[in-house]
Parts: sequence; structure tokens; C-alpha cells
Amino acid sequence: MDLKPTLDEQLALLCASLAATAVERDRHGGHAAAERALLRDSGLLALAVPACFGGQGADWPTVLRAVRRIAAVDSALAHLFAFQHLQVASITFFGSEEQQADLLTRTVQERWFWGNALNPADRRTTAAEFDEGLVLNGVKSFCSGAVGADVLLVSAYLECGRFIVAAIPAHREGVQIEGDWNAIGQRQTDSGNVIFTDVLVEPHELLQPGPGSSPWATLRSCLAQSILVNIYLGIAEGADQSAREHTTRWRRPWISSGVEQATQDPYLLQHFGEFWVQLQAARALADEAAVKLEAAWQRGPQLMAEERGAVSVAVATAKVLAHRASLDISSRLFDVAGTSALHAPLGLDRYWRNARTHTLHDPLDYKLRDLGQWALNGVVPASGSYS
Repeated sequence: MDLKPTLDEQLALLCASLAATAVERDRHGGHAAAERALLRDSGLLALAVPACFGGQGADWPTVLRAVRRIAAVDSALAHLFAFQHLQVASITFFGSEEQQADLLTRTVQERWFWGNALNPADRRTTAAEFDEGLVLNGVKSFCSGAVGADVLLVSAYLECGRFIVAAIPAHREGVQIEGDWNAIGQRQTDSGNVIFTDVLVEPHELLQPGPGSSPWATLRSCLAQSILVNIYLGIAEGADQSAREHTTRWRRPWISSGVEQATQDPYLLQHFGEFWVQLQAARALADEAAVKLEAAWQRGPQLMAEERGAVSVAVATAKVLAHRASLDISSRLFDVAGTSALHAPLGLDRYWRNARTHTLHDPLDYKLRDLGQWALNGVVPASGSYS
């Protein structure tokens, strides 16, 4: 008899633990050390690591649904969970077979938590070439998960302009993780600055062939955007769930509604009907994009540019709807739940703050421009760090 818990059971336990403290932790912000330990102890940090390296070998639709489920109760910890898998996948996208075997096996065996110091939009970190390898100097912003990480995925620019990515120990000499993240939302993603002062990158730590080397390598951006789709959708689902629970339990019917229970108010029903339509549409597009992403992933280095472009269109389409749903439902939550929902200890504003913070990751207008080019001119989005 197999007594090992199923993924569904693991996620249920994890989400229940996170939900129990989510409001209080959001209020204080800072580093979620205990909750990161829960993630580490759950074994789910290796969910996307291929089975040949000792991981669970889950496909991307499974991983992304897990991200969505966690985001419904705690989108900050969902972000950390998701970015763990983004860094793991980056080793496969950018690294050699030898690097994949080494780094991914050690990720499982040593239960590594990966941190992100890759932000391609921040060009302040440079790499100088020496006989011993590379030396990094500069600053990286929005380094999600860097605090408490075992390993960092770091990007920099060589003097010649080449963009490089390396995997280095988080506590290497010269690495200063600031822990200075203090936004209005996503309060525990540890997305602050990392400072590099004469940090050595040994030759075997430079991922080769690296980013931008093929359509396959650029698929990483589609995965990153798919992660955001599911974080936003999870926030929307969490806001909808809280709105339904609060309205059912506490909302009184308006004096001129002509009904005895708020759950029969025609205007509240209209709001919830609109929430339902948004969520169903966003789920369908998110799931479709995840299936296309997985198919492209399975193609590996044989992936063609046109195939990659089709994934980009699907992901961008899903992201527009998830972006809008997260902001709309988290705001209109108060329209349906009423003034009692403003009670500060409930923390119901956290859904909107988290959505507003995270949806600023990259501009929606540029997604719509890309989709307009596709819809009108049949031109797929150019591969880039955000498309």
C-alpha cells in the first residue's frame, strides 16, 4: 500500500498552513522563513525537476495549476514557489547536459532553494573576463527569493554586450543580499536588491550555451509569463472565494432591494455572474496556454521559431485576461461584500494590493500591441525577455 501523499493532498496541507497566517504575515511583510521551510519540507521544490535527476518530473500544466492554487491563498509564497521552478527550468533552457545533471541532481539531493538575480531589464551588473573566470560587479533589482536562497541565478553583461547567465552560491564572497523589499503588495517575495562586489564566477558556473541561443532557450520567457498568468488568476480566484464567503455570511440586503437575503439581491447576483464569466474565460485560456507550453517544452532544442511564436501568442492572450480579472475582482470584492469587508483585521485588501503590485511586472499595453500585430498582420511577438 502506497502511503505517500498525492500532490493534491500535499497542496491541500500546504495551502491550509499558508492560509492560516497569510493575513498576519501580509501585515508585517519581511522574510517568510517558516513558510519557506514548509515549502522545502514538502518536497515540492523539486516538482518540475525531471525524474532522471531525482525530481518528480511534473509537466508544466501540473506545476502551473499548483502555482494558481497556492496563489489563491498566498500569492507571495506562490511567487517564491513558482520562481523556484522558473530557475530550475532555466538550467535546462540555458545549460549544457553536464550542467543540468549536476545542478538539478543537487537541487533535489541538497533541497536547494533557488533565488532570482536575473532581471534582464536591470543592466547595472557587468561581468569582466579573467583567467579564473568572470568577476561580477553591480546591482540587481527585483531579486525575488534571494533572501534565504542556497543558489542564485545571476545575469550580467560582458563588455562586448553579450548577456550571460550563471548559477552561483548565494553566500559567495562579495554577494550582498539586501532584503530591502517593501512594496504595498506581494510583501513576502523578498524581491529586493542584490549587490555584487568583485564576485567570482567560475568557468563551470557560466551556463552554456546560454540565453538567446535558440528558439528553445527563449521559451523561458513564455514560461515566466505563464507563471504570472497563474499567479494573477490565483489572486482572482482567492478574491472571488473571499467575496462569496463574506457576502453569504455577513452582507445584509439593501433596504430597497425587495429581498430578504443579500444572496438574492439582483445586483449582487450580476456582479458574481460577471466574476464567474471572467474566471471561466481566464481559466480556459490559462490552461490552453499551459498545454501549448508543455508541447513546446517536449520539443526541446528541436523547437522552431514559429512554434515558439504560437506559444507566445497563447500566453499573452491568457495574461491579458488574467491581469484584468485579478484587478477587477479584487477591487469589486468590496462592492459585493459591503462595508463590513473593510474591517482591517480581515485583510481583504491584500488581494488588490497583491494584484496591483504584481501586474506592474511588465506593461499590459505592450502585450496588447503584440496581440494586435498578430490579429491584424499575422506577425507573432518577437522573442524577448517579456514575450
